Amino acid sequence: MTAPLAALIEEILRPLAGGDLPVRLVVWDGSEAGPAGAPVVRLNSPDAIRRLLWAPGELGAAQAYVTGELDVDGDLNSVLEHLWKVVRDRGLSGVRPTPAVLAGAARIARAAGALGAPPPPPQSQARVKGRLHSLIRDRAAISHHYDLSNDFYALILDPQMAYSSAYWTNSSANYGLEDAQRDKLDLVCRKIGLKPGMRLLDVGCGWGSLSLHAAQHYGAEVVGVTLSGEQKAFIDARIRERGLEGHVEIRIQDYREIPDGPFDAVASLEMGEHVGQRNYPVYAAALFNNATPGGRVLVQQMSRHGKHPGGGPFIGSFIAPDMHMRPVGETLGFLEDAGLEIEGVQGMRRDYVRTLEAWYAKFEENHEAAVAMMGEEIARVWRLYLVGALRSFAERRMGVEQILCSRPEAGG
Repeated sequence: MTAPLAALIEEILRPLAGGDLPVRLVVWDGSEAGPAGAPVVRLNSPDAIRRLLWAPGELGAAQAYVTGELDVDGDLNSVLEHLWKVVRDRGLSGVRPTPAVLAGAARIARAAGALGAPPPPPQSQARVKGRLHSLIRDRAAISHHYDLSNDFYALILDPQMAYSSAYWTNSSANYGLEDAQRDKLDLVCRKIGLKPGMRLLDVGCGWGSLSLHAAQHYGAEVVGVTLSGEQKAFIDARIRERGLEGHVEIRIQDYREIPDGPFDAVASLEMGEHVGQRNYPVYAAALFNNATPGGRVLVQQMSRHGKHPGGGPFIGSFIAPDMHMRPVGETLGFLEDAGLEIEGVQGMRRDYVRTLEAWYAKFEENHEAAVAMMGEEIARVWRLYLVGALRSFAERRMGVEQILCSRPEAGG
């Protein structure tokens, strides 16, 4: 007699998990295994098994989750927090494809009826082509993420549409995400010494939170560059709403193609992650060349250690293709090699934890609207993205820093 599928999966996974399954497994055939009271993970289709066979680990699990072939009961953040704790407590590492592992996978596949060709990739998975970090490929990668929908991003971000870590200066109940993002924008403007009439270059301007804030509250004359047509349309509308015509110019322009520097100050908030490792010296040189001698340059950028500089298979496949992060010390070296002088580094990892908690809370509050607007699959991609990012910062697998630099004056 064939054993229930859940029991077979438990038998084969138990040695890999270093003991009892960390979850309660519920399979589409009605069988269950694993500790009672543990978080519930549901396998809703043989395609979940098939994806994990063809793409073992994070990518296969993510594909199965976003399609609904795999699901969890309750709060996804709590479930992933529990799983990472088990991994740490048991000293687990990645599963190696040993003969025993492959034989176990084959047994599960046969029992599940999951042998055969891999399922097609989810519709939400990125499809970018061309030479890595060519102008055409970079535009496609940026468009995949940032041209999704301005209205969708408004369901997650604060009213200023700031899509980078906020700076939390207050713990009172009436201080929230919008306040923390405003304080981040003020912090940036103070650090680069903005004064009325100064020209500011905003590299990777997003939805214009810094460009608009610098012009409206500091009297700066701002040029912002983005590769996203959706973002430019959004900012241009806000420029008109706020009467900032002639003070803020937004261009669809690559950082390698800015013709009218130097500027009195340069800022780039969480854009350097997208330029790639080989192109980072080109990006750093662009920051240097576009700053006037004596001008300040501020880079806010995520940092990461380990073997997945792009953030992991899920991030690279669904969210930000071709992204590259590194330890902050390596980034400082690139900036110094470009000729910039490092003035200060401010760690903001804890600020990003609070920012992501706020974004995740807003997403869950607006979940029905998100599904109605973008469909269930995109909503599942974003739930997994926000929770995965939150866990990465909370558990110190990633950091974020503000790096203040200056272009030395001639002979100085």
